[in-house]
Amino acid sequence: METFLIEVPMPSMGATANELTVVSLKSQPGDRITKGQRLAELESDKSIFEFESPCDGSLQAVLVAAGDVKPAGSPFLRIETADASLRHLEVKAGAAAPAAAAPAKPAAALIWTPRATKLAQEAGLDPATLTGIEATGPGGRVSGDDVARYLAARKS
Repeated sequence: METFLIEVPMPSMGATANELTVVSLKSQPGDRITKGQRLAELESDKSIFEFESPCDGSLQAVLVAAGDVKPAGSPFLRIETADASLRHLEVKAGAAAPAAAAPAKPAAALIWTPRATKLAQEAGLDPATLTGIEATGPGGRVSGDDVARYLAARKS
């Protein structure tokens, strides 16, 4: 069976969620993977969910890192597969992976969820300079609930 290389984009979560946070990666380049296998945990502004492999194959490259916030449709994974139904995602085997931009982390040691960033900005705060906020979200990230508690404490 002939195999080819596909580039899987970050999933789209509907009209309102146009970026996702990579919470964790469950497979590494070189791993054999099966259709439906959990490859990553992603977070939208409303939920955390498992991303499953669209096919059987071999994971060739992971184009994101845990903590990255990426727009829907941006390069995510490269998989070598024989699944002809995914030919529309084919890239040339020698094609260079997109240059990875340095992730924009709002505060030096804090990782913010998209919802938390949005809430802080709506309150007129800059997540890049905000200090004194407790990060209790999954993986030690600042969650929307953390921002709400912070804002409530500032009002009292």
